[in-house]
Amino acid sequence: MEKNKKYIEYIIGFVLLFGVVALGQAKLESPMLVFRLLIGISLGYVFARAYTGFAGSVNRAFNTGSTKLMRAMALMFLVTAIGVAGILVFNINPETGEAIASFGISVKPINLGLILGGLMFGFGMALASCCASGMMSDLANEAPKAIITMFFFGMGVVLGMPMDTKTWVTESWIKVGERNGVFFPDLFKGSSVNMYLGGVLVTALIVLVVIALSYKYESSRKAKGTLGTVQSELRAQTETELPTEAKALGSYIYNKLFVDVWSVFTGALIISVLFLTMYGATKGGWGASGPFGNWFAKSIMALGVSPEALGTYTGKGAEFFTGSIFANGVGIQNMGIAVGAFVYLLTSGQMTTTAKNFFNYPKIQWALFALGGLVMGVGTRLSQGCNAGALYTPAANMSLSGWIFLIALIGGGILGNTFQNKVFEKASK
Repeated sequence: MEKNKKYIEYIIGFVLLFGVVALGQAKLESPMLVFRLLIGISLGYVFARAYTGFAGSVNRAFNTGSTKLMRAMALMFLVTAIGVAGILVFNINPETGEAIASFGISVKPINLGLILGGLMFGFGMALASCCASGMMSDLANEAPKAIITMFFFGMGVVLGMPMDTKTWVTESWIKVGERNGVFFPDLFKGSSVNMYLGGVLVTALIVLVVIALSYKYESSRKAKGTLGTVQSELRAQTETELPTEAKALGSYIYNKLFVDVWSVFTGALIISVLFLTMYGATKGGWGASGPFGNWFAKSIMALGVSPEALGTYTGKGAEFFTGSIFANGVGIQNMGIAVGAFVYLLTSGQMTTTAKNFFNYPKIQWALFALGGLVMGVGTRLSQGCNAGALYTPAANMSLSGWIFLIALIGGGILGNTFQNKVFEKASK
């Protein structure tokens, strides 16, 4: 009976995958939106199968002492930066010295907004145990939590929109050349090759520092006897033995292809490839937070709030809130992330078991999910992005702002986890 349930999940998973792709091709307005959907599905599948995500890199380190995910994320930034540098170098016409295509370079301003936004995002991320893209993959893993967090995250994004144009959010304290921030290649002179090579080397140096500090922190936790374990990391280390019976061979192959957990390093490498594919096709980086504000706005517009009122409050204009959610590339990509996570849980036969734990949280934690979502949402407006838009994309684009955001994010994560532990201690008395 149990095997039959799994087979049904397998079938549903593949039907969902091919059904969504077919529906996207039939209904989405452009090939680029279909591409965004496919990238999102791929990202969601990787997040779920490698049990990876930006939020986990901080939370795992605080709660268990394991820095494996943090190191994997740092290496992911470096691999992606090398790829971005290669794309930008080959985008230069050797005869004219001018760019062939217009690629966006995400250099965020370094200011109070970036620091406060990073602190707030890290704080909220600790309470919600996810980030913007993580909420979408959590719709498969922890649907009720994800829905609550998503609603309040969207609320925070809308509440914070008026701050988008404040000078303490938009103007950088540090500027190199004409950029409103620091782009590492601008620190070097000479040919484009030399400049981008310099940018990659600076990024590599920072990554080495992050990895060294991560190892040092993990070693100190081990020495204190407080180093815990992460079940998904243990599962990824366990290799399935090749069966001796022929009838078990099919099961072994299926598990290898669709079930066995990927290591965080495998996940990071695949995400790097997906990012570079996205960057090459869209000429821009990865963002995730913006659509949540639009989705929240749609929900309150259905209750009677006018788009004009929202446009006046946010300074975005009514038209910002009236477009179809299926015409926004980032929003479609976010939806794809949820689909990809569902596909993995179904094709690996884990959906039924996972769903049984949907409501397995203390009552106080539901309030923390809401608070975490709200604080994260507001934080994205101050830092001009979330972990995808303010951390990964700038770091991969060789911008100093991504690393400043990471420092603030870690600080906020420590504060958030400490606060959460205090709340649990008080609630248990």
